[in-house]
Amino acid sequence: MSNAPHWLEVSITVDPELGEAVSEVLSRFVSGGVVVESAVRYNDAEDEGTPYGPVKVYGYLPIDEHIEETRQKVTEALWHLGQIQPLPEPSFRTIQDEDWMTAWKQHYRPIPVGERLLILPAWIASNPGETRIPVKIDPSMAFGTGTHPTTQLCMAFLEETVIPGKPVIDVGCGSGILSIGALKLGASHALGVDIDQASVISTRENAEANGVLERLEVGLGSVSEILSGNFSLTQAPLVLANILAPVIIRLFDVGLADLVSPGGTLVLSGILDTQAPDVLLAAAQKGLKFVEQRQINDWVALRLIKPA
Repeated sequence: MSNAPHWLEVSITVDPELGEAVSEVLSRFVSGGVVVESAVRYNDAEDEGTPYGPVKVYGYLPIDEHIEETRQKVTEALWHLGQIQPLPEPSFRTIQDEDWMTAWKQHYRPIPVGERLLILPAWIASNPGETRIPVKIDPSMAFGTGTHPTTQLCMAFLEETVIPGKPVIDVGCGSGILSIGALKLGASHALGVDIDQASVISTRENAEANGVLERLEVGLGSVSEILSGNFSLTQAPLVLANILAPVIIRLFDVGLADLVSPGGTLVLSGILDTQAPDVLLAAAQKGLKFVEQRQINDWVALRLIKPA
C-alpha cells in the first residue's frame, strides 16, 4: 500500500455557538460528513456525559489534483464567516489512507445521555453488564454523533416523551440518532426525513446496525413531503426537529405544527438561547403550548404540546 497521503483533515476550534455555522461552511466541501466534537465530562457523577467548553469542527478532504484549490476555498469561506464573528485560523494535516478510519475513531468514546441511553461508536461493543440502552452511531457520514449539546438535549427529552407502542416523526434526521433512540425506547415506528441524501443513507445504515431497520421509514424530504402523503405517516404523537432555529421558524410556516397529533409533543433543538423567544413565538402562533426549556452552554431544547 502506498504511503502517500490521501486525505487532508481540516479542523477549527470555536465557541459552541459558532459550531453550527462553521459546520455548515465545511459541509460545502467535505463530502464524507462534518463532525462537531465537544469535550465531554466522564468522571463527574452529576454531569457525566455533559459537553463543556469549545467545540472542534472537522472533516476530511480527498487529496487530488484540486486539493490546493479546495483548501483555498475552505480558507476563504471561513474568512468570510470570520468577518461576522472572529474565528481562529483553520488547521490542516495530511492523513495516510490506511489511517483514515483510525483518524475518525480516535475522536469517539461511549457517551451516557439522560438516565437510560448510551451513545456508542458503531465499532464498540456494549459491555455485558451495561444497564443503559445502547444507540450505535457511525459518525463518518452525517451530523448527529451525540457529542453536540443539541443532540444530547433531544436525547434526554426522548426518555420522557416517547410513548411505547406509538410512532415518532424525525424532521432533519441527520445520522438517525433520534429516530433510533426513540425506537429503542419503545416507539412502534419512526419516520425520518432529511433534505440531504447522505443523511438518508446514514440513517438507514445506523438503523440496521442497531437492529431497528424494520421499524424505520426514512426518505428524502421535509415537512411538505410528509404532509403531501409521500410517507406512511402524516402525524405522530411525538415530533422531533433538531435543526437550526431559522429553519425551524420557516418550517412552522409550511406546517411543522400540523405533524403533531392533538395532545402530542413537539421537541425542538438546534436553538441558541438568544433565538428561543423567536422560536417560541412562531410555535405559539400555530397554537402550540410551551412546556419546558433545557439548556447546555448556549444551546437550548424546547418541549411543546399541541392541545387535544
